[in-house]
Amino acid sequence: MVRHYESLGLLGRVGRTDSGYRQYSQADIHILRFIKRGRDLGFSMVEIAELVSLWNNRRRASASVKRIAQKHADDLARRITAMQDMQHTLAQLIDGCRGDSRPDCPILEGLANGSCHHPTG
Repeated sequence: MVRHYESLGLLGRVGRTDSGYRQYSQADIHILRFIKRGRDLGFSMVEIAELVSLWNNRRRASASVKRIAQKHADDLARRITAMQDMQHTLAQLIDGCRGDSRPDCPILEGLANGSCHHPTG
């Protein structure tokens, strides 16, 4: 991943020892932690790159940072709603299935005829 971060310009070239091990500066470690936290929060690499750039820019406007975070939070909310809709639809299909030894299965029928389509998808 470090090479990927380097290729994206998020991290400068990391020095190496004579035996080939990477040597990280304190600044490199801070950037790597920043990137990891951003990834943990689900930001895309493009968003993380923009956030790192803003983090390094002391003349940044906090409005720029807030815009990125708000857009991501809104996207998460949409995805959560879609997943809740999928869960609800699946629960309805599961409730309609007897789960016995008979071959008829409302779950498979719902998948086959599209009746399990959730409202947001």
